[in-house]
Amino acid sequence: MSKKIDAGGKMPEMNLTLVGGGTAKIGGPRDGWQMLVVYRGVHCPKRKQFMAKLDGLKDGFAEANTEIVCVSADSEDQATRDKSEQGIDLPVACGLTEDQMRALGLYISALRSEQETDHNFPEPGLFVVNPSGQVQIVDISNAPF
Repeated sequence: MSKKIDAGGKMPEMNLTLVGGGTAKIGGPRDGWQMLVVYRGVHCPKRKQFMAKLDGLKDGFAEANTEIVCVSADSEDQATRDKSEQGIDLPVACGLTEDQMRALGLYISALRSEQETDHNFPEPGLFVVNPSGQVQIVDISNAPF
């Protein structure tokens, strides 16, 4: 079982691989705010509507000096294809490991069939981190809703 992160606590620092190249540094001191959005992956039909809505809000977050990073445990190929098919312009990272999921306090689900996906995956989570690296908002779900 993962230990849940408390609001006001320190965000675990990690580097995530971005689709299209580069890395996103999560946690630690920074110039602005950061919002990490963890989603289940390409196999989840709920992601499309959520990601489209978030993509439409990205300019407002930029004006509020808040970087958005979305991440799943999907492979780079899966995440690249999904981002392209959705036509979203959000930073999408891939390859979230089970150790990283546990560090974030996420629920981890096992695949039910190979038609679903080929790896264990995180249930959704959202973390808003202040410039000092402290978590201000924690929203962790044990289901895709």
